[in-house]
Amino acid sequence: MPSRADPPGARVTSVDVAARAGVSRSAVSRVFTPGASASAKTTEKVRRAADELGYRPNILARSLLTGRSRMIGLVAAYLDNQFYPQVLERLSNALQNQGYHVLVFMASQDAGNLDQVTDEILDYQVDGLILASVAMTGDIARRCRATGVPVILFNRRQERRGEIAVVSDNRDGGRQVAEHLISLGRRKIAYLAGAEGASTQRDREVGFSEALEQAGLSVYARAIGGFRPEIAADAVREMFRGPDRPDAVFAANDSMAFAAMDVLRSELGLDVPGDVAMAGFDDTLVAAWPGYDLTSVRQDIDRMVEDTAEIMIARIEGRKAEVTGLVPVTLSVRGSTVGRG
Repeated sequence: MPSRADPPGARVTSVDVAARAGVSRSAVSRVFTPGASASAKTTEKVRRAADELGYRPNILARSLLTGRSRMIGLVAAYLDNQFYPQVLERLSNALQNQGYHVLVFMASQDAGNLDQVTDEILDYQVDGLILASVAMTGDIARRCRATGVPVILFNRRQERRGEIAVVSDNRDGGRQVAEHLISLGRRKIAYLAGAEGASTQRDREVGFSEALEQAGLSVYARAIGGFRPEIAADAVREMFRGPDRPDAVFAANDSMAFAAMDVLRSELGLDVPGDVAMAGFDDTLVAAWPGYDLTSVRQDIDRMVEDTAEIMIARIEGRKAEVTGLVPVTLSVRGSTVGRG
């Protein structure tokens, strides 16, 4: 009988496990199938035999029989924004608790690249697809509909017909930042924009600009950082080149805000918040570090992840999924706007 001492290539099968445990092959299948019924005694015998033989079930082979891979594809454009690694960890845990696993693919914002990546990920027979920080093209929507794969947009929205998206109230977040900076007496308030095509960027800027206008102000200066720290750093250098500088900057995400603060303090010798107040968006873990102490809009990651997992599993199982409205945000006020004294 095969054992861990057997040479490479002597693959252990469920038949071997059944023989060692003294149960039927179907009993072995039930033990290793999420949601299937098996007695505690049978489960213990099968898992002990599997461990002794070094057996692992072939999930891909099982998917051919059940029609379910129990894998969820997740496509992201970048992970250098600390917000998305947090999302990935919590989303993976939430789906694993329901018997699913996350298969991560990276893609650029280029539509052709995204379509190619989607082709690859659908070849793995995923049960669902989550698009985080990327837009959904018409071809992706068509292919997923044809294969019956539900799609959820995470932290993005496009307002396509039939679209399911889980997003924060980005517009309200932008509004809260503007009102906070105005309340501090700041009047030369600049905006550091993210990627122009992203709904998060658009909504944050709309809320921000609306609140300024209601106070009789307008955006004092605007530059594009593209959600990228290196681009944001160059944008801030240009924004502060002249003598008439902004007295506050709202960056559309924390990664850009960190880069902006480094330039303002280390290169330009400006005090934050004495000379320039700085605010970001996402309230990532680094935002609370003493070195930055960044005022930032907090997205409720736990709520967003919970909604995404719940909707996805309901769609996979053919149940109606109640799509909630925008997830509320809150402003975490720290030393980058109000100082520490």
